[in-house]
Amino acid sequence: MASYHQDVVDRVKRAVTSHDVVVVGMEQNPFPRKARRLLAQEGITYEYLEWGSYFSQWKPRLAIKLWSGWPTFPQIFVKGTLIGGYADLQRLMANGELAFVNTTARGHAFVNTTARGHACARL
Repeated sequence: MASYHQDVVDRVKRAVTSHDVVVVGMEQNPFPRKARRLLAQEGITYEYLEWGSYFSQWKPRLAIKLWSGWPTFPQIFVKGTLIGGYADLQRLMANGELAFVNTTARGHAFVNTTARGHACARL
């Protein structure tokens, strides 16, 4: 299993390492689109990776799920840490538990503003 669609997993790993926010999704699923819209409304830059639809490329998506341990799409990574899907992003942003602070001209840094232990990188 370690080499199952390793090229796909490596591409996701590179994106997660290279970008502050990464959204991994698929066509026809409304939740990746909702996550991207929420990030855009907040002015947050992100990298979007998409593999197939409900009818195609399920094997590469399975490799991503096996690697991340997350069973659904989108998979949203912040500063290299999987925070979950759209509902998790929405909840963290609405509750102020995930504060987006513009720290550079090219992007954003992320701070967990509570001590509840949510998976989020700190400055």
